[in-house]
Amino acid sequence: MSVFAVEDLRVTFRQRHGADVEAVKGVSFAVEAGRTLAIVGESGSGKSVSLLAATGLLNTAGAVVQGRALHHGTDLVGASAEELRRLRGSQIGFVFQDPQANLHPLKTVGAQVAEAITSHRREPRRQVRARVLELLDEVGIREPRRRIDDYPVQFSGGMRQRVMIAMALALNPGLLIADEPTTALDVTVQASILDLLRGLQRDHGTAIIFVSHDLAVVSDIADDIVVMRGGVVVESGDADEVYGAPAQPYTRELLDAAVRGPAAGPDVEAGPDTAGGATLGDPLLQVSGVGHHYGHRRARADTPPAVSDVSFDLRRGEILGLVGESGSGKSTLGRIVAGLLDPSAGSVSIDGSTYTSTGRRRARPRLDPRTRGRIQVVFQDPYSSLNPRRRVRDILAEPFDLHRDLAAQELEVELEALVNTVELAPSILNRFPAHLSGGQRQRVAVARALALSPDVVVADEAVSALDITTQSQILALIRRLREERGISFLFISHDLGVVSELCDRVLVLNGGRVVEQGRTEQVFSAARDPYTRLLIDSIPGKRRGLVRAGAPTGEEGRVHV
Repeated sequence: MSVFAVEDLRVTFRQRHGADVEAVKGVSFAVEAGRTLAIVGESGSGKSVSLLAATGLLNTAGAVVQGRALHHGTDLVGASAEELRRLRGSQIGFVFQDPQANLHPLKTVGAQVAEAITSHRREPRRQVRARVLELLDEVGIREPRRRIDDYPVQFSGGMRQRVMIAMALALNPGLLIADEPTTALDVTVQASILDLLRGLQRDHGTAIIFVSHDLAVVSDIADDIVVMRGGVVVESGDADEVYGAPAQPYTRELLDAAVRGPAAGPDVEAGPDTAGGATLGDPLLQVSGVGHHYGHRRARADTPPAVSDVSFDLRRGEILGLVGESGSGKSTLGRIVAGLLDPSAGSVSIDGSTYTSTGRRRARPRLDPRTRGRIQVVFQDPYSSLNPRRRVRDILAEPFDLHRDLAAQELEVELEALVNTVELAPSILNRFPAHLSGGQRQRVAVARALALSPDVVVADEAVSALDITTQSQILALIRRLREERGISFLFISHDLGVVSELCDRVLVLNGGRVVEQGRTEQVFSAARDPYTRLLIDSIPGKRRGLVRAGAPTGEEGRVHV
């Protein structure tokens, strides 16, 4: 018998003005004890809305839910608020995507895990604390007695997600719903979270519903797959069947987008002066002995630097990947290259002209407007990097207002050319960011970076928050901009899979230092540093053959480098 079964679920959002929106259209699926059901689809496919509606968590005004959601035979659709509160947490656990947003910043992690217990049971304080310590240890929090009274801000993203899992498992629920629990995490942390969920399922027989946009991520954990698009189930079945012989073109499209590793073709055998079939130019950007120590004048002597003695060149028309886990120093280095942060040591030059270096503040070279126009940035989160109160037209016009004096008609021509370059319709200029999809927002962010015809674009985790198919579209856009405009990209990412198929060369950072660098196919096929091998080994999808040559897999699905 199924632990949880959804039957003909429909969700409609009533609109005051305009036609109603049917977000979920007759969805059905079920999960059994000890098995993992993965629900896969792009943003807007209805996967998260389905689960929120089925468990009574869809608090959106005007939402009408129909159908059935059976938990051990009890229908949760239409159940009383008291009955839902009794089930949620005690019998149904939840792990959401963003632990930073879902953990209270002013409560210790121990208090928050304890609350998951005491909200359902009355137990002695000492017994609750003992259970919290046990849970923290079970989910892999080191030294739980020392960390139990720490606050979320003192934990990394992966550790915060482990705390969320501890809260979800506090009362040993039979069903765990994990909604994009690894999307924002480093590839190694992602792999450890998946290992943790597999181990917990093995030990407790828990049924898991795992929501994701990425078939590669769920490839090693899913027993059954449901693929959703536009509020309907387009394909479902045993994972071996779906991965081995997908019946629907959309499923094949998701699988193709999930494939990682260096692209096959002439570039694999290319020499050091070629990339993407084109010849690279001379070194454009020079980073020499750069280091950075946050608050270095007041820092303790034993505090390690964020970046230490990093040197590299970026050539014209080159895409250089900068990879490493959170805390490796890659974003700090990107901010220094972009002129947004002064280094504590070393210098950065473009065309031989130094524009940022150490020394007394008044004596440091200033980033003049012309150089600022040559180096632009695309940030990770298109939701927060665009002003929500300004139309796209005003967002894209700002660089011209600051750096060029254009007549209204000339500005309009420039704006339409910009949105056309990033494959958006001119009508988007009159819309606000809230009216755009995540992929459209990121295209607007790219367009803003292109406004002043830069030579270098620093792309800091520019695709990590996007659907796998949208991610592929943005990567294709970056390749086209390199080929058509000769733009050089410093592409910062924690995901070696993405870097492997996009970048010409790779620099691997660990603890603020470069531990390995070289051409992409060389690093992936013959990595020398153990840390690089760990990152490569953590790329998802090896078991299902979703890793291209260049990151070779053995008979057991492990990477051999």
